[in-house]
Amino acid sequence: MPKYSNLFNFLVLVFIVIFCSLGTWQLYRLDWKKNLILEIEQGLNENPVLFNSTAIQDYKKVFLEGKYFFDKQIYLYALNDSGQPGYEVLTPFKTNIGFHVLINRGWIPNNLKNSPEINLDLNSNYKLTGILKKHSIKNPFKPKNDINNNIWFYLDKGETSSFTKFELPDFSIILSSKQQPSPPYLKKITSDLPNNHLSYAITWYLISIAIMIFFLYFRKR
Repeated sequence: MPKYSNLFNFLVLVFIVIFCSLGTWQLYRLDWKKNLILEIEQGLNENPVLFNSTAIQDYKKVFLEGKYFFDKQIYLYALNDSGQPGYEVLTPFKTNIGFHVLINRGWIPNNLKNSPEINLDLNSNYKLTGILKKHSIKNPFKPKNDINNNIWFYLDKGETSSFTKFELPDFSIILSSKQQPSPPYLKKITSDLPNNHLSYAITWYLISIAIMIFFLYFRKR
């Protein structure tokens, strides 16, 4: 009997440690989310500055001038706000100072992939305003990019440079204004992000406390 009692005590301790650890991790996530929201708000409230490839900061608002290369654009799989599958269109852009960067021109439904109606005049010079965003680290659960069919699930500096034949950085610029009302539809950048980490942390801690109370009660019995 003492053998099973010791095992039970050990399992209770393990579960308490696990749930407390989950609560503490949510507190770290809460702090991260607050800093992210603050970073987005500061970027969106600032006036745009001339794009400079040596001073890169997430959510910085910039303006730049140059030309698109629509024959080299990338289709990044994404859902719109309604959950409809489609693609974010990322088009290589050469600035007037000779720097290449991907411009996220917005979202299109599946049926508009490779459609000429989503593109502009190839030979025109465009003045753009957008928001800088570094490429996210690949999620291990995401599939590999289907480069042959130009279907992307994440952006990798080496792969995008190889595909477009341009030396591209590890960030893109999300367009915040456009010349035409038709697709692609601009990607919305907002600081109104869900932030439930505090309630999650409280939940994990309460579970830990409940386990401890029941454990002490049955030990006393």
